[in-house]
Amino acid sequence: MLGDKRLFDDMARVASGAAGALGGFRSRMEGELRDHVERLLSRMNLVTREEYEIALALAQKARAEQEILAERLTALEAKLGVAPKPAVRRAVPKAKPKGAAKPKPAPRRRGGA
Repeated sequence: MLGDKRLFDDMARVASGAAGALGGFRSRMEGELRDHVERLLSRMNLVTREEYEIALALAQKARAEQEILAERLTALEAKLGVAPKPAVRRAVPKAKPKGAAKPKPAPRRRGGA
């Protein structure tokens, strides 16, 4: 009986040590994964949430000012009796899709002729 108790105590000690080692391994792997993801994100040149919110606020302000100016222009045109000109849309060149296939060169002929 005494031998069995000692055996179980030893097994519990070994299991406890293994659990501690696995816990340390887990925290180390989490740290390395976090560092790897941070390096990856920094190479992607992404904006921070704060920078995004600032740019969004600037765009909203510019849009509001543009709408106010459009209303003022419409009022001035009505006052002068000038017909409003239709909005001119500038042609924007279409971007090529990233996955667009390049034309294949003609196959080379082998042989004498």
